[in-house]
Amino acid sequence: MRLFATLAAVLWTTAVGAASLDGLPVQITNASEPVLCAEKDNITLNMANGAVRAFRIEAAHPAYIGALSIDRFAPDWTACPMKAEALAQPMPQRITLYETVEWQVIGYREQGFWRSSDTVVKVGERTERNLHLIQIWYRFQDRAEEVLVVYPQDGYWRARPLPPSNLRWTAYGSSFLIGPVVVEGRPIVKISQIAFDPETKTFTLTYPDGNSATVRLSTLNQELLGLDVTFARPITTGPFAALRSMYVTEFNADVARIAVREKDAAGWREEPVMGFKRAEATDLWAGRLVPSRHNTSAPDMVFNAFRPDPPAAAPAAIQR
Repeated sequence: MRLFATLAAVLWTTAVGAASLDGLPVQITNASEPVLCAEKDNITLNMANGAVRAFRIEAAHPAYIGALSIDRFAPDWTACPMKAEALAQPMPQRITLYETVEWQVIGYREQGFWRSSDTVVKVGERTERNLHLIQIWYRFQDRAEEVLVVYPQDGYWRARPLPPSNLRWTAYGSSFLIGPVVVEGRPIVKISQIAFDPETKTFTLTYPDGNSATVRLSTLNQELLGLDVTFARPITTGPFAALRSMYVTEFNADVARIAVREKDAAGWREEPVMGFKRAEATDLWAGRLVPSRHNTSAPDMVFNAFRPDPPAAAPAAIQR
């Protein structure tokens, strides 16, 4: 209990310090459902507000990261009916799309991806089709670190900060969606074209309805990775973003708790993620207070700074 209280205090110090304070409130609704399989995303937190054109996403190390000496990141296929199919997938084709001393962009083409799509992928002057995964790698302390991935075919993203000093590697955990979220078997975002500018570290997403978004890597260090998102026009037909994650039990979860700062509230509201229903809030944190046996080092996720107009872009802050 004493450890829990200490970790909670650390969390709130971090979360309150990161509160956007003056952002638009968004409708956060929980569409999660219980499961037994740890390799199935069952957590869905949708965000909607027809006035939002800009917001920020952060992947931040959990409060307990400094206490970890052993990490767990192997898949847990207990009670997972799709285990055989998942393990039978052939190795994908690996393609280097861009490379410098510091940065590398890698694409993968799989034979059996769950959803077919003809998304066009552009990296600099290079154009590819039928890529199922794009990785962004950054060279830090003489080692290549994978910090961001996106799946063009269904619009899923994952992010993680640079490893802390006590670990040489950390796990991915929760995913997120950017754009008009629809449900086709599971929540997805359809993307017609995804372009990456290596100079500005900015993705430009073009959606089938003609709307578009930019996703800029603006912060990268050993504490967090930050993305600044701007839509060409607001999304009024439903959620403009969603968090996807997994929860089986408190000790087997990538997200176990949620905290929201509701509009004009004096403090945060925090509760177990499976019991959360909805909120109108300017800030959302989703993560863990105690280590899990699943992706133990995976980051917490923060969504905030929801605005009707994008702020002036500050220079990117990349730790070297």
